[in-house]
Amino acid sequence: MDVKHGGMGRSGLAWRYVGWVAVPLVVGLALARYAGPSVAAQVARAETSLGADWGTHLQAPLGLFLLQLLVLLMVAKGAGWVFRRCGQPGVIGEMAAGLMMGPLVLGALLPQVQGALFPPASLGSLGLLSQLGVLMFLLVAGAELDLGGLRGRRRFAFVVSHAGIAVPFVLGVALAIGLYGAHAPRGIGFTGFALFVGISLSITAFPVLLRILADRGMTATPLGQTAIACAALGDATAWCLLALIVAAAQAQGWVPAAINLGCVVLFVGVMLGVVRPWFSRQVIAAGQEGRWLLGMLLMALGCALVTEMLGIHALFGAFAAGVAVSGNASLRHTVAARVEPFAVTLLLPLFFAMTGLRMRADALQTSDLLLCLVVIAVATLGKLLGTWSAARSAGMDSHEAWKLGALMNTRGLMELIVLNLGYELGFLGDRLFAVLVIMALVTTAMTGPLLSMIERARR
Repeated sequence: MDVKHGGMGRSGLAWRYVGWVAVPLVVGLALARYAGPSVAAQVARAETSLGADWGTHLQAPLGLFLLQLLVLLMVAKGAGWVFRRCGQPGVIGEMAAGLMMGPLVLGALLPQVQGALFPPASLGSLGLLSQLGVLMFLLVAGAELDLGGLRGRRRFAFVVSHAGIAVPFVLGVALAIGLYGAHAPRGIGFTGFALFVGISLSITAFPVLLRILADRGMTATPLGQTAIACAALGDATAWCLLALIVAAAQAQGWVPAAINLGCVVLFVGVMLGVVRPWFSRQVIAAGQEGRWLLGMLLMALGCALVTEMLGIHALFGAFAAGVAVSGNASLRHTVAARVEPFAVTLLLPLFFAMTGLRMRADALQTSDLLLCLVVIAVATLGKLLGTWSAARSAGMDSHEAWKLGALMNTRGLMELIVLNLGYELGFLGDRLFAVLVIMALVTTAMTGPLLSMIERARR
């Protein structure tokens, strides 16, 4: 018995399908077969043009960008997996992978491959997207700075964090005296160059430090909580200091410099004194996180635009927007849960790649290897001595004070952001930029081994 469907049996439906669909298709294929070139000729033509067509599509902006993104993500995540197997945070592997894709490594080994994969004309869109990733990351980094969690440790964190900034800053300025003649870009005065070298040695990477503490199971320990408090306050102070340095160095003359500094102070005061308390008082209803997330993203972009117009770079605005929402635990969790995975997983490898692509193949010379060792030693010594001496003066045990100094020596991604900012603004030349990038990688990678060495020395 036929099953009826809309008044028609299966046999009638089949005949209608043959009459209205199959027959026209067969007729069309027959016309195409006998009215045009032979199938063999078409196949031969396709075989000769297939490779050229693929190459043309691959060289198109979208095709090339997708290929770049695919290669960068695969290399970055693969390097991160290798570093995690070696006991290091995965972000260090991703940073190293970005450097390997640039002229310094891939360009030196396979220059044709590197040139075809990253032609200069394609770097503009790649760089803008990487800047968006950094903006989103700094929004998350600012949101993770729970300044309210400093209660009970505020005085200790204030003294230790600022000593951990001041000592390497002074050592960096002293180092800049010897570096200025050979490494300062043309047209940059000694004051701006020295201040930027000093602040480059003073940064602590708060987000990377959180991951190192979590990997070692130290987050809930007294030392871990103290390190988080010191890094949070030190990070905020260092970024404010960097904003002042950039505003002063970018201005032409004392009057514009004073105006820029006044605008920076006013902006920070409004964000901390008005916007942050307002966010702290808000009660977020269940299911409304999406609307608040959109508002926070718009605020981050707006703050980034304001600070870019003030001449202190868009990165500071995004960081200030994150700090403004950090007082609300619900908003802080929303930013970390929804923004961080996208920014860290997809966009930050582009930033690492741009850092590597900025390096020239001849950026590091043989004589610069000794300079790398000197810069690493000065940066590490400044962080260790500054943090240890301040912690000891505040009553901390010597062994714990050394471990705290080792944790504060973590620079990581925040250091790369500062160095790229200095390179964009013209404060750092190619050779010194490469040296400082290597310093950031080495000092971050040595955090875990240095902690283990201090523990073994005590035992």
